[in-house]
Formats: sequence, structure tokens, C-alpha cells
Amino acid sequence: MHNFDDLLDANRGYASEFGLSGFDGIAHAGVAMVTCMDSRIDPLQMIGLEPGDAKILRNPGGRVTDQALVALVIGVTLLQVDRILIVEHTRCAMASSSEDELKQKISRSAGSDASWMTLGAIVDQQSTVHADVERVRSHPLIGDTTLVGGFIYDVDTGLLNPVS
Repeated sequence: MHNFDDLLDANRGYASEFGLSGFDGIAHAGVAMVTCMDSRIDPLQMIGLEPGDAKILRNPGGRVTDQALVALVIGVTLLQVDRILIVEHTRCAMASSSEDELKQKISRSAGSDASWMTLGAIVDQQSTVHADVERVRSHPLIGDTTLVGGFIYDVDTGLLNPVS
């Protein structure tokens, strides 16, 4: 495991000042966010929250996948979530190429065929955000009292721009 030594050392430092022991697991600010796995995004900081305040769901492109939708239902029904942000971002790899182009890039990089995968390339971010927001709003287990908003995060300015 020596290839992880730097990360384990950092973890020991983190654990020495760990302050979430005994945390109840609810979203203290009532917030859930679905966003991209892009390392330029710091979900809590970008909306002024701290660990324990929100449920953060990340995947390529920040899409409301079936699994993300399950997590949102659990957040709303069991973990006190009452506001949901759907956040895609500028210069996203999932929005920069077609589905076939992404599969070809992955196949070349991996040295193995990736044509069988569904990646979820994003053709039009604004339309995709609108569709994902509607998917959440219309879910029968989410409820009409939950606020759902769609945004595109600008990775060059740090600003969230409302879409839906």
C-alpha cells in the first residue's frame, strides 16, 4: 500500500482534528446537490456550506441518474433535504464530445473496446439541466414542497448561473 502513503499520512492529520464524530447524518442546511465529479468543483465551498450541511452526489456530467434519483428520494424523505441543486459546469468533458467520440477516446486510452458502455454525453447543457430538474420535480416521492433548481457552474469564475 506504499503508493497510498501520502494520502494515508494526510488522513492521519485530518483525523487528528476530526470534528464530525457522532454526527447524525442528516443534511443540516437541508440541501442536496447533484454535480459533476470534476476536481475543479468544491461543492460545499461554492455555496457557503460545511461538512454535515448537505448531501453531495457526484458523477460524470452531474446528471440525475437512476442512482442519483434514489439518493435524492432518501435525502428528501429521511435526511431532511428540502432544497436540491442540479449543477453542471462549463468546460465539462461530458459536454465536449459526442457519445461515440467519448467511447472512442476511452477505448484508445484503455486499449479495450468501450462501445458497449452508456456514458451519458451531454449535447446541450441547458436542455439537460432543464430535463434533470423536471425529472426530480416530477418524481412522486420527492414532493411538491422540495425546491429544485438547475445551475451551470462556471469553472473559470466560480459563479453559479441559474438555468431552471
